[in-house]
Amino acid sequence: MAGTQARDPRAAVSQAFRLFWTGWVFNVKNLTMSGFFILNATISPIFFATIAHYMFASGARPGSGLVYASLGAGMMGIWSSVLFGSGGLIQWQRWQGTLEYVIGVPPRLIVVVLPMTVATASIGLYSIASTLLWGRIIFGLPLDFVHPAWFVVALVGSIVSLGLLGLVLSSTFVLLRNANSLSNLLEYPVWLVTGLLISLSLLPGWTRPISWVLAPTWGIRGIRYAALGGDPVFPIVMCAALGLIYLAIGHYTLGYFEVRARKSATLALR
Repeated sequence: MAGTQARDPRAAVSQAFRLFWTGWVFNVKNLTMSGFFILNATISPIFFATIAHYMFASGARPGSGLVYASLGAGMMGIWSSVLFGSGGLIQWQRWQGTLEYVIGVPPRLIVVVLPMTVATASIGLYSIASTLLWGRIIFGLPLDFVHPAWFVVALVGSIVSLGLLGLVLSSTFVLLRNANSLSNLLEYPVWLVTGLLISLSLLPGWTRPISWVLAPTWGIRGIRYAALGGDPVFPIVMCAALGLIYLAIGHYTLGYFEVRARKSATLALR
């Protein structure tokens, strides 16, 4: 009976969702206790949002432009959380001496790692909340969004898709010796190429294909369309499509890392 239940696909899916939820809650609580992540997710976006406020206030877009910039600054914080949290995820497990347990437990490795990467993206919610609250209290930022329901959907879709992008980062950075340096290198270029603070129309044409394959591009479009007016459905669909692609890539690279580590017996020494 137990063997039949173990082979039941519905039971396996239910167990995977239960493991994901438990792992996500645990890792969100764990990251919330980290001063580095909280400061990175709140203070830095507030600085960028403040600078953007004065830039837009002195220009011709003092109203909606401020919401535009605040949402972009919040998404910048989400990307930073994903980049540093997910990019160094497996390395941190190695340093803490828990990587062997993560790989040795019965559930598949992706079921264990995925909640961690989505949790790092979820911490980025502090970025959106802090920039909007700061703008509202200090600068009187209007928060009467055009499509509030779609705003929530776009925000959740962005969090999930960036978490799945974090899965790719966590499974590929571990194969690189200078992963931390690469994390620093990727932060600002992605801010620019995905149009988080400046319009993509101001960038060279060759940057467009790069922006199309990055979830922050579509995430911020969906959020801005929902807040300021527009059709957020297509950007949300693109976030979902890219998320599935990231999931497939992450599944393959995690499997490759696990097989390679087991064969070389260097799980904790790479």
